[in-house]
Amino acid sequence: MADQAVQCEIHPTAIVDPNASLGRHVAIGPWCCIGPHVRLGDGVRLHASVIVDGHTTLDDGVEVYPFATIGLAPQDLKYAGEPTRCHIGARTILRESVTVHRGTSQAHGETRIGHDCLLMANAHVAHDCVLGDHVIIVNNVVMGGHVSIEDGARIMGSAAIHQFVRIGRGAVVGGLCGVEMDVLPYGSVLGNRARLVGLNWVGLKRSGVSAEEVQLMRRAFRHLYPRAGVEGRVLRQRMDDVRERYGHIDRVAEMLVFMEAPSQRGLTRAASRTLMEQIDRDAG
Repeated sequence: MADQAVQCEIHPTAIVDPNASLGRHVAIGPWCCIGPHVRLGDGVRLHASVIVDGHTTLDDGVEVYPFATIGLAPQDLKYAGEPTRCHIGARTILRESVTVHRGTSQAHGETRIGHDCLLMANAHVAHDCVLGDHVIIVNNVVMGGHVSIEDGARIMGSAAIHQFVRIGRGAVVGGLCGVEMDVLPYGSVLGNRARLVGLNWVGLKRSGVSAEEVQLMRRAFRHLYPRAGVEGRVLRQRMDDVRERYGHIDRVAEMLVFMEAPSQRGLTRAASRTLMEQIDRDAG
């Protein structure tokens, strides 16, 4: 580390293990602690009182704010000290007091956060979670182990996500939600126990999806969820109808693939039709 440290800015109160690997122009603030198996990419910035331990990699340009801990042992009683991993993608920002635990040997052995993500203060990412790219996690969000959150999803403040839940690409989870079941791609869920209220129309428009495609997705969604509580074989028939009518639309096809994929939690149930219609009107 000695040669690399010449190019870095390391506060004299920081403790950096000599076996840690530091890229160029790394900045390590006061009272930080860096373990022996840590790899920090070029331009990583740790502001102050940050702990990074375990077999943990922070890619180029990651920025970590005070009191965050990354790569510590998982809160899993089955964990026996195996050399599992934690990986944070390039340019991701972890704000104050964020905690990200490393994986366990009972799964794929790695907790992974993609590139260009933002995790706001006090968020917790448990063992074996996988977050895609451009994900935003708002303050005080907590997630159990093995959660999967796909690219571009938004999780609003103080939401709690049950272990093994999948949240699809571009979905939005409302604040204070308890998410016990999977959220389909581009879906929008609200409520103390999360219920599907529609698609993320605002997110679709902001990401440049054409008005024509948004309208077709709206029709496909209304066909999939004509009213709350319809499941089983009837839903299977509606999925087949949607595939035949709208399957040529990539985002609709993605939703159907997600719905058919193996799941330990099942799909989030729809809210009442009245609420869904109200949300739909508000979305324009």
